Amino acid sequence: MQRTMRTGSAVLVVFAAVSLGALHAYRAAAQPPDQIQAPASFSSIADRAARSRAMFAEVAKVLTGPRCLNCHPAGDHPLQGHDHHIHQPAALRGPNDNGVPGLPCASCHTDGNFTLTTGEASYRSIPGHPRWGLAPREMAWEGKSVGEICRQIKDPTHNGGRNLALLHDHIANDDLVGWAWQPGAGRQPAPGTQKQLGDLVQAWIDSGAECP
Repeated sequence: MQRTMRTGSAVLVVFAAVSLGALHAYRAAAQPPDQIQAPASFSSIADRAARSRAMFAEVAKVLTGPRCLNCHPAGDHPLQGHDHHIHQPAALRGPNDNGVPGLPCASCHTDGNFTLTTGEASYRSIPGHPRWGLAPREMAWEGKSVGEICRQIKDPTHNGGRNLALLHDHIANDDLVGWAWQPGAGRQPAPGTQKQLGDLVQAWIDSGAECP
């Protein structure tokens, strides 16, 4: 009788865990693509490590989107579009990640977004920022899984020498990162807002900064 009760209790625990996981997966699937879930949305996940991993998976919606991933390529060319195709017209990374002599990124990408008003280009604006360029090669995310990106951005040798506090500050406050939510006419902004992403990253850090 006791064995039967213990078995029944174990089944209930497993069922409850699976149900919570299924509920969270349903909520994530129902989330509009232009939004990200707030940290409170993960409160139903009792296990701290599992909650932390789930929050990073939500963070990754932004990191793996075109506004971020296209500037974190593994090769010598920046990427463009939702399909992450190689930049057209041809552009090269260069020794300092901002183009090559005679064709720096600043040749076309000025201090701010430039909206086109004439012509027949397939795009409506040219993105811009005073520090426009690619992330260094050691910060490349192209071709990597969410787990690999997570472990990479925690590694000071692959994130610009940042500890977790500085990593949060970079994501939450850097104005070049913030461009992702103001990418110019004709481009879909990153999901949510920079503040929402910063809050989610802080909650991920506070829960142990676990990786999927």
